[in-house]
This record gives sequence, C-alpha cells and structure tokens, in this order.
Amino acid sequence: MNPSNRLLRLTAQISLLIALLGVSAFLVLRVYLDDEENVYDNGAVTEVVGPGPATIGLVEWKLDSLQPYTKLVDDNNKPIDLDQPAGSVVIVATASLTPKDGLKMDSDGFTCEAKLRDDRGNLWKSQSAYGFPLPTYCDDDDHPFTRNKAGKLAQVYVVPESAVPHLTGLQVENLKERRRILLTR
Repeated sequence: MNPSNRLLRLTAQISLLIALLGVSAFLVLRVYLDDEENVYDNGAVTEVVGPGPATIGLVEWKLDSLQPYTKLVDDNNKPIDLDQPAGSVVIVATASLTPKDGLKMDSDGFTCEAKLRDDRGNLWKSQSAYGFPLPTYCDDDDHPFTRNKAGKLAQVYVVPESAVPHLTGLQVENLKERRRILLTR
C-alpha cells in the first residue's frame, strides 16, 4: 500500500469517527434538550413573564407586590401566628387571580399555590396566615373567587433575612401543562 492510499484511508477513518461521535452526542443530548417532561422534572422555570398576567391551569395570575415585614398583625393589631424563627423575614406577595371558564371550582373554590423563588434556586412554600385581611388561599369561604372576575390573593412566606435581596418572584406551575412560570416584579 503506497503512502497516499494510507493517508486517504486514515483520513476516511478519522472523518467517520468524528461523524459517529457527533451523531451519538446529538442523540444523547436531544433527549434532554427537547424533552419538556425532563426539563419540568428537573425544576427548571419554563417561562419568565414579569408581573403578568399569565394564564396557567385556567387561572390568570398577575403579581401585584412583594413586601417584606418583620411581623404581621390582624385588623385588631394582634400578631398573626406564623412559624417564624429568629432572623427571618415575612414576605407578603399580593396577586390578582382570575379563574377562567373550564376551571373546576367546587363550593369551596379551587386549589392554587405559588412558591417564592430566589435567584439561587431556593423555593419557599406559603404559610396560612389566619386573620390576614386578604385571603391566603383560594378556597377561603370568607373571600370566594368568581369565574372570569379578578380577585386578590395574599401568599405569606417566611424566609431568612439573607435571602431577601435575592428574591426574584412567584413561581406558579402546572403538571398537566408541564409549565413553570416565574412572575417577577
């Protein structure tokens, strides 16, 4: 075999190896890059919409405010009982919610949940704040929601004081739609 044939053969083998490597990398990564279910299951935010409005799960959300407090009081200036350790801050997120046609609402209302998120990926669940002037959950008998009409909701979170400058907004998600929306201020 002369040297030019060896060089051609070696070039063809290297080209084939590079092509196979590229195809295999594409096939392995395609599953993770295109699969909405994996993206959702890994906790990634699929949309950032500013304050909204954004509709997810037949409920339109609009973030009105995120306010820090040292403690919450009711209408009679009595402290609202929260699980609040020392060095923590209470964050009240106020949102406008509009249940849309087709949403399953029973006599108690509907289920809604938003988590508070920071820029480090930390999430906090809301706490019930009995005695707060606004409803803190969507099936509050004293503050019922009506279809196609906006209503106010307050979500109460207790976070470490060091997390306050890093808070980005409310995260709302829907498993059926495989969507996770971040409402920011």
